[in-house]
Amino acid sequence: MPVEVTWWGHATCAIQDSDTRVLTDPLFAVRLAHLRRRRGALPPARARRADLALVSHLHSDHLHLPSLAELEPGTRLLMPRGAPRAVPGLRRLRHLDITEVQPGDEVRVGPLRVRVVSARHDGRRLPFGPHRSPALGYVVEGEGRTYFAGDTGLFDSMAEEVGPVDVALLPVGGWGPFLGEGHLDAGRAARALAGLGPRCAVPVHYGTYWPIGMDAVRPHEFHAPGDEFARLAAETAPGVAVHRLGHGESVRLEVAR
Repeated sequence: MPVEVTWWGHATCAIQDSDTRVLTDPLFAVRLAHLRRRRGALPPARARRADLALVSHLHSDHLHLPSLAELEPGTRLLMPRGAPRAVPGLRRLRHLDITEVQPGDEVRVGPLRVRVVSARHDGRRLPFGPHRSPALGYVVEGEGRTYFAGDTGLFDSMAEEVGPVDVALLPVGGWGPFLGEGHLDAGRAARALAGLGPRCAVPVHYGTYWPIGMDAVRPHEFHAPGDEFARLAAETAPGVAVHRLGHGESVRLEVAR
C-alpha cells in the first residue's frame, strides 16, 4: 500500500497513510517575525485539512498559533508536554483536540499508531528561560512507518529509538546562514540516514524562509541543502532513495509490511 508525502515548505509536510491525513509542524505564513517566505506558494485551503497534526517543539516556526487556528474543528493535535503552560495562546484553540506528549508515549489516532521519540534541540519558546517542554520527533505507523524528525541534532540513540522505518523526513538546513547546536545540516542528516536505514527519505526544513535583508548573505545556504543532502546520502546510504521535492510536490511511496 502506498504512503504519500507532500512537502509544503519548511517543516510542514502532509503524510497520507491508511486513509488518514497527518500534518507536521503546520506553518501557513508569508512572514514570521524577521523571516519571510522566499520560495513556494502558501498551502491552499485543502492542504490545511488533517485528521492529525504534530508539533515537534515550541519555536514559533514550528508551533505557529495563527496556523494552528486555521485547522478544522476537531483536529487531533499532539504537542510537547507543558506546551499550553509555556504558550498561553494555545488555550484559545478550543476547537482542537490537544494531547500533550513526551518521548516514549504512544497515541492511537484511527488506524495509525504514533510513537513519540526524542530530539536533541533547544525546544524553549523563547531564547531564555526554563526548559519546560521537550523537543520531539514522531514515528507515524500505519501501512508504512514514517519518521518526522522535527528539529534535532545527531544523537547516539537515534536509530534505536526511532526503530525500523520506511520513510524519513529529515531537516537539512535552517532559516539563516549558520546552524548551531541541535540541528542537522546536509552532512549530519546524511549520517543520520545511514544509521536509520529507511527505504526512502525526503529532505525538509530548508529553502523556504530567510531573514529579511539577508538575501545576499551566503545564499547557497538557502538553495543548496536539498541537493547537497541527496549527493551525500548517495555516498553514505546508497540503498536509500532520496526524493527532493519542490514546494507542493508529492511522492507516493510503496511500502511492504
